[in-house]
Parts: sequence; C-alpha cells; structure tokens
Amino acid sequence: EFFNRLFETNCLKEQIDGLIIENMHDIPYTLEVGPEVCASMTAVCAAVRGLYPSWPLGVQILSAANHSALAVALASGLDFIRAEGLCPHMLIIFENGHYSAHALTSDVSIAETAQAAEFFLSDGVIVTGSATGAQADPEELREVTQSVRIPVLIGSGVTHDNVEHYLQASTMIIGSHFKKGGYWANGVDAERVKRFMGKIHELKE
Repeated sequence: EFFNRLFETNCLKEQIDGLIIENMHDIPYTLEVGPEVCASMTAVCAAVRGLYPSWPLGVQILSAANHSALAVALASGLDFIRAEGLCPHMLIIFENGHYSAHALTSDVSIAETAQAAEFFLSDGVIVTGSATGAQADPEELREVTQSVRIPVLIGSGVTHDNVEHYLQASTMIIGSHFKKGGYWANGVDAERVKRFMGKIHELKE
C-alpha cells in the first residue's frame, strides 16, 4: 500500500505544488501516539523526501500529536508541520513550529482566534470545515484574511466546482477531492487532479 501511494505521488508531482503526509488511515485516533507511530511516520516521510529532495513537504500526525510531528519533520528533512489545536506557543517553545488548526473557541470569533494565533507567532492559520472533506465557509475565509497578515490556508472542502470561492487563500490543501469518488480513504484519481489543476491554471491567467 505504501508503494502504491508513492507511485500515485510520483504521477502527480508535475501537477501539484507540494504534499502533506498524514496518518489518516491510522484509525482510531488517540490523544497520545506511541513510538511505533513516530517511527513509521519517520520512515515514510524520509522515503518521500528521498524521492523528492526539493519538493515542499510537510507532515501531520493524528490526533494532535504536534510535538511528534515536529520531531518526525526534523528527522526526515521535511519543511513544515500542520499543527492541530491552538498551540503555537508550546511548539515554538519546543522548536520553531508551523501552522495551527482546529480549536474549541466557541466563545470568540474566528477572526479573534486567528489574531491570537498570529500574536503567538504562528506562521499561518488554516480555515477548515467541520470535518474531513467538509466545505469551509467562504465568509470565514474573508474574515480571517482581513484580520491577520500571516498566510491563511483553506484546509478542507475545496472542489473543482467551488474553488472560485477560495482564491483569496494563500494555499489550498486538497485531500478528499483528489481521491476516487471524492472519498478520503480511496486512492488518488489522477484525472480529478488534472481537471482541478487545469481550472486553477485557467483562473490564474
């Protein structure tokens, strides 16, 4: 399965701008991960980095194993991590961390949450939907981009049909839409990727 995923990645290298490696299939997620997760993720990330020495690569380890992700990224030569939870200050104390996403902040607005992340030295913030593949609210993207100076990324729900609503994002993280049938657990659908990226290039012209 691992080599199948590497083959899919190799086929798409000329079409996409970078890659986040994630233990998405490692269900059920736990609040603390064991050494076997860190070891296997380091092996996978190092293998991908070996194939693509200059490609932007990052890692996220579920669930919210941000310190582990940082260690894996450092050991395997990756460029960034996607940190789950509003915890950039702890990561920066540990080492220079990257990106913050998903926190329980019902008592404050999303703009205030993003401003707090910026104040605590996050390199960027990610606006997502309520679950994997769920569409993010374009209005929330607008609010956040108007509230902070750091990069604002879209983390879920972007498709060929709605991408126009997210063009002001610094980066789009595409997962489910690139998979067969639009389902996150399936393999990558090269035609879906080609069609989506074709539209992106058209919109940039």
